[in-house]
Amino acid sequence: MTKQAIEDIKQLLSTHKKIVIVPHKNPDGDAIGSTLGLYHYLKKGNHDVQIITPNDYPNFLKWIPGERSILKHDSQTKICNGLIKDADIIFTLDFNALHRSGYMEPVLAESKAIKIMIDHHQAPDDYAKYMFSDVSMSSTCEMVYHFIDMLGDLDVIDTNIATSLYVGIMTDTGSFRFSSTTSKTHRIIAHLIERGANNSQIHNNIYDSNSYKSLQLLGCALTNLKVVPEFRTAYITLSQEELNKFDYKKGDTEGIVNYGLSLENIVLAAIFIEDKQEGIIKISLRSKGHFSVNDMSRSHFEGGGHINAAGGKSYLSLNDTVEKFISILPSYNKALNDE
Repeated sequence: MTKQAIEDIKQLLSTHKKIVIVPHKNPDGDAIGSTLGLYHYLKKGNHDVQIITPNDYPNFLKWIPGERSILKHDSQTKICNGLIKDADIIFTLDFNALHRSGYMEPVLAESKAIKIMIDHHQAPDDYAKYMFSDVSMSSTCEMVYHFIDMLGDLDVIDTNIATSLYVGIMTDTGSFRFSSTTSKTHRIIAHLIERGANNSQIHNNIYDSNSYKSLQLLGCALTNLKVVPEFRTAYITLSQEELNKFDYKKGDTEGIVNYGLSLENIVLAAIFIEDKQEGIIKISLRSKGHFSVNDMSRSHFEGGGHINAAGGKSYLSLNDTVEKFISILPSYNKALNDE
């Protein structure tokens, strides 16, 4: 973000504003953490601030300070649309294309509010007046920290801001083990702990809240794990019937794809999850090294994301989606086996 953009935003925020903050559909830890971190920061400037998510999110994120103030567009559409229409500024966090907001896309596109994007995904669309886009960043939460720093306000970070930002950095870096975790990331984490983030408690709240049924679902997923050794690939399937059997709740499949990637000699991992309500197969892809699942997802599954973590979808059946996935592996043979 340019110095001029920062000066413009400082000027914008120097007077009272009505502000809406929006994450992507099916928000994860980085989406909720970044929106709440920014929410608490902007509230300190005496602005009217409202977070609006496109839809609900996992229960393991519902303890973060300020979470109860969040509105969900799919169940509170009228009030949400009114707030978006009246907003002076709209921050879009952890996504860079308006279609990632789901059914919120039309009302966001029509809004006359000044739009500010903060995001770390590749190939951003040009919808925001001010764009803070950096694919090298570990998370949008890390970017919000830098945004606060650029505005000269690191001293205002309190326990609520620190806790929120810690959540997103921790979850989007796989508890600091992914290659996007830099020495700067660790310095930021240290500062957040100094400002009140209780790192051990945050980890427990996110990762140690499994239900009996969710662990059974994990067992089912691991039973379904398949390996394609010649292409150094592993994949997992979960049908709607299996999800129903184990009383699936939003967030129960979070991170399961990483079990495939943890196998020896595996470079590419995928999980295919049937969603009868939406009529799609949801796809998560993970990789090691320089193999780009972002390119694979964009080319074949109407998705995208990062080099080593991406998502997509398929309108084929679960079996046909898996067959399609396996059929394209030979075209990536060299990249997978050279890794």
